Amino acid sequence: MAIAGKAHNIAQLRALAHRRLPRAIWEFMERGTEDDLLIGRNVAALQSLHMTPRALRDVSTRSAEVTLFGRRQPLPLVIAPTGIADLMWHHGERAIASAAAAAGIPFTQTTSSTTSFADIAKVATAGHWMQMYLWERRDLSWQVVDAARANGADVLVLTVDTPVWPLREFNRRAGMSNPIRPNARLVGDFLRRPRWLAGVMGRYMLAGGLPQFANYPAEVGGKVTGKVARVANSASVDWKDVDELRRRWPGKLVVKGLLHPEDARRAVDHGVDGIAVSNHGGRNFDSAPPAIHALAAIVDAVAGRATVLFDSGVRRGADVLKAIALGADAVMIGRATLYGCAAGGEEGAAHALSLLAQEIDVAMAMLGITRLEELDRTFLQPVAETMQVRT
Repeated sequence: MAIAGKAHNIAQLRALAHRRLPRAIWEFMERGTEDDLLIGRNVAALQSLHMTPRALRDVSTRSAEVTLFGRRQPLPLVIAPTGIADLMWHHGERAIASAAAAAGIPFTQTTSSTTSFADIAKVATAGHWMQMYLWERRDLSWQVVDAARANGADVLVLTVDTPVWPLREFNRRAGMSNPIRPNARLVGDFLRRPRWLAGVMGRYMLAGGLPQFANYPAEVGGKVTGKVARVANSASVDWKDVDELRRRWPGKLVVKGLLHPEDARRAVDHGVDGIAVSNHGGRNFDSAPPAIHALAAIVDAVAGRATVLFDSGVRRGADVLKAIALGADAVMIGRATLYGCAAGGEEGAAHALSLLAQEIDVAMAMLGITRLEELDRTFLQPVAETMQVRT
């Protein structure tokens, strides 16, 4: 049965992915940090926002089109950077990038991608964005920036919410690390999922070895089948680095991981073109607020001077509309397409996007709108004071 017949929403895609993946891989994607509360809070915060429909409006013709950084696209979505797709499915990064291109939306490639910039550029034809962290060796980071630029990346996304490696206790318990280092717990875990083991790991081994960080400089192990190495994120990143990136990068620059309006104001003052309001999908700091609670105040602080993206907790098309009603220009999708990819490769990722597109379209009709520009905060009930971050 085709994946569309097995999953009628993102939750059902999630269940299919859970059944197929080994525990360690699943928890690396799905679990958070410390007490693992924030992921659920992200989802619950979006669910707690109600939208008030307007009746007796002609909604026979609807469009969810938006313009992001000068490019018109049919949906207000961007694939968020997710660095584990090649463990969801054989060549999963390319699968999601291809699904994004077919849907007409950008794909964001990660610093820790196991697919080369050149290979993703061939398939991410609706927008090739590049996400990065900065390392203590800034000269190595600039090499990655230059390589992304040379391969035609449209937008550079600097993630700033991970100054140190998070306390992902679930990963340590499962024997999972990034990069993967073989151990008895992992091997036993993998053997319990023989279809995944043969279809993913087996195919990589037949082709020459496990995927590694394809775009790292050779000095830190950049070859796909080269030595296992990862350089640590830098805890010293500050606004001077944003200025340096702004100087080096001629395209659009987005800062991802902001939750405070003052940081958003400063980012705009430093020449940033876009801000992604995000708590890293709940995977970094369990005591952070749900990202949707920070969105309105950041939109107000930016006051139209930069594009505002939203990320963290989106599971339904209506969640996308809630973020847009609060002022976001578009929404970044991470786990939804990972679930789809894990369940069925490119077909599954494409199905995830199709489900969200259908839900967005139906929600627009139910709300009585024909264009996303008609949404504002009056559609939300209640717009609570607790949603504002005080400065």
